[in-house]
Amino acid sequence: QCIIHFTDAGHAKKAGVTEIALDDPALVELIGQKRRDNLADEIELLGAGREFDLDAVRNGKLSPVFFGSALTNFGVEPFLEGFLRMTTVPLSRESDAGVIDAFSPDFSAFVFKIQANMNKAHRDRLAFMRICSGKFERDHEYLHVQGGKTLKLAQPQQLMASEREIVDEAYAGDIIGLFDPGIYALGDTLYTGKKVEYAGIPVFAPEHFARVSTLDSLKRKQFLKGVTQLATEGAVQTFRRADGIGEEVIVGVVGVLQLEVLEYRLNTEYNVEIRMQQLPFEQLRWVQNDPDTYNLRDLDLTSDTKAVEDMKGNRLLLFTSDWAVRWAETHNESLQLSEF
Repeated sequence: QCIIHFTDAGHAKKAGVTEIALDDPALVELIGQKRRDNLADEIELLGAGREFDLDAVRNGKLSPVFFGSALTNFGVEPFLEGFLRMTTVPLSRESDAGVIDAFSPDFSAFVFKIQANMNKAHRDRLAFMRICSGKFERDHEYLHVQGGKTLKLAQPQQLMASEREIVDEAYAGDIIGLFDPGIYALGDTLYTGKKVEYAGIPVFAPEHFARVSTLDSLKRKQFLKGVTQLATEGAVQTFRRADGIGEEVIVGVVGVLQLEVLEYRLNTEYNVEIRMQQLPFEQLRWVQNDPDTYNLRDLDLTSDTKAVEDMKGNRLLLFTSDWAVRWAETHNESLQLSEF
């Protein structure tokens, strides 16, 4: 067992580091007998968990735990070094064109995160992209599968804490941020060479629903912008009445904590206070019938079932119980439903 001892270096950025074994007598001279005994007891408690297994970590069956403080810059460097030792080289990834080798010369990447208002002064929005193969070069043109357009990426960024820097080149395994004027969505693919498209990021079915509205009608525009942005990020899912009547917004989330996040971010980032009403819906189903020929208003549904559309225009039914789902299926023979 190796102990890493840091020496306070005043205002220097890098502290002195000494590596020493727990059973080395010099450790007592370094930190004192009492601290050495307390350290030994605490390390023994750590042994109550599972033995470290690198293969289990890489297969997602074991999670290593690091102790430190980013605020005081304690333990950060050992964490980063440990992470580098445990992580693998960039792995191949499945696509619609088969498995894409990370060392393929053709560039490909997918968007896995979108974040708005990282710089509140500029209201910027970044799409974070993971490079899966090939080499990325700044100012080159790349094909955006979902948008069907060629994009010139002139200001790619890499972020470390609050610091940003422009990236001139990046490789498989790297993550870069792209300025997003609203053209990217989660799961989008960019590529050069032979067309390739990666599978989208799974979306979990909401289990909690609420009707939200702004307390100040003059801030309706900011309210809609904020809700739409949070839905684009994947923080919530938004729905509206399928018949287009009214302007109510229904949000769906997996956990109720997301509703608190929604309220907090709308208030702090968009200066909008909201009214939130919890709704009794528990399940939702896609309507698979042709929207041009199948009218939801003709359905025989329970009075507490609601027809809605998501932000992409897909039609869904919200149900309050399993019984309401069975009613819809048995009383509407031609209705085709599928789980979310």
